[in-house]
Amino acid sequence: MADWLRDFDAEALRDWARGLGVDTFVGSSGRVFPTDLKAAPLLRGWVRGLREQGVRFHVLHRWRGFDATGALRFDTPEGERVIRAHATVLAMGGGSWPELGSDGAWVAPLAAVGADIAPLQPANCGFDVGWSEHFAQRFAGAPVKPVRLAMAGPGSTLNWRQGECVATATGLEGSLVYALSSGLRERIRRDGEATLLMDLAPGRDAGRLQRDLSRPRNGRSLGEHLRRTAGIEGVKAGLLREVLDKPTLEDPARLAAAIKQLPVRLIRPRPIAEAISSAGGVRLEALDAQLMLRERPGLFCAGEMLDWEAPTGGYLLTACFASGRRAGLGAVEWIARSR
Repeated sequence: MADWLRDFDAEALRDWARGLGVDTFVGSSGRVFPTDLKAAPLLRGWVRGLREQGVRFHVLHRWRGFDATGALRFDTPEGERVIRAHATVLAMGGGSWPELGSDGAWVAPLAAVGADIAPLQPANCGFDVGWSEHFAQRFAGAPVKPVRLAMAGPGSTLNWRQGECVATATGLEGSLVYALSSGLRERIRRDGEATLLMDLAPGRDAGRLQRDLSRPRNGRSLGEHLRRTAGIEGVKAGLLREVLDKPTLEDPARLAAAIKQLPVRLIRPRPIAEAISSAGGVRLEALDAQLMLRERPGLFCAGEMLDWEAPTGGYLLTACFASGRRAGLGAVEWIARSR
């Protein structure tokens, strides 16, 4: 992937968009965005430019694989159509967002001709916790912010990230959870579950929290005491009640420690159809440097159908563009060599 990005990095992407009349900016995360935060003008400019260069678009064609001679089979409104191409670039997306076409239907026909494909899995996704009915009904949709998250595991070093997430009817989702989703998913696959640590008070250390929580309650409820002394209320207080037992809630030292590292057990990732993107796909080892399938000369693959994943959509799109350029140039070179 580093080679793709050296050839076509974020600045090259911005120059290309500018050539289509779309200005961009670099956000605080380092990702590139259209200035008006809309993708449609870029897409319209791109399609218009391609048409002017002689590219023909054939819509309502669904690729069904290969015939016995290796030609491409398509279902069309007029019936099946067979295309014998000098070179083919497949850029068919992953397995998420099936309602928009990325349904992973390409896996079976590619596997049938010997392509080495890693199973598609959800990436940048939420996770199920299995809340109580009370918590789910009261807090589903509530944002948890500010918060720090880390994945619990062997060793003493925790890679904390700060931001926000959202409690759902079944668990947790949101940008901060997505950033950790790859490791969490693999931990669940290996161990059957994963523990997500939540720091519900990022601005306070455990010692200060313990001192504040040790103040006399003077008849106040635990919820009011948490609000006044620790700034913990709403969904954060609900999380504490959901996860901790009563003795821990009543012990200032243990409660303070839990506020800083609340262990939330994740039992499964959400289905791939709900994920922002997907992992798995055509293994890079099955492709040459130009992204041509070693077992299928003249057939190139690009984008999210390849076996890699990126945190959040912006980085994902940049690498998809870079891989598409690499595969397209590879197809041009292949045709030149084959003539």
